[in-house]
Amino acid sequence: MENESPEYFVFEQDFVEKGIRCIPMIVRKKMDVVGIKLKLAHWTKFNKRERLVLSIQACTTAEQQHLYGAYLTWLIKKYTGEEPVLLEPDDHPAWQVTAAIPAELQLKAAEFGWTITIRQWANIPELQRFALLKLCRPGHENKNFPKAMKEFGLAEEVAPDHPEHSGS
Repeated sequence: MENESPEYFVFEQDFVEKGIRCIPMIVRKKMDVVGIKLKLAHWTKFNKRERLVLSIQACTTAEQQHLYGAYLTWLIKKYTGEEPVLLEPDDHPAWQVTAAIPAELQLKAAEFGWTITIRQWANIPELQRFALLKLCRPGHENKNFPKAMKEFGLAEEVAPDHPEHSGS
């Protein structure tokens, strides 16, 4: 396994501390890499140790990705009796590209009065780029987007005229 200390973000702490009740970004990224969709209803059936393993298990090399996918498939079958939903992994996901900022991210940041420079985008770790792209997608619960932007050092405060502004 990668290490015994999974990389969770501060904005994820509320659900991580309660038994990893939601799928953390580190696991979401690995699922995208191996091309397996995991429903939250399935995730909640896994025990805490299994969730931790999915968080820390390496998923970088082709062999590691195969093992990760096999383990996740086994867990899904074990708890649901169903085959996992397979997705075609993206060979060139936007979170790996540092030469251009994805338009949907620029638009989401602009909603808060923020801009992200190419230099900022290129200098944050890949997992942070992945998280921002997940958090800015339409239909995704976006309440963690401003928290992530602040945590990653890309924003200081929500613009005063934005609905998310807390007045603090």
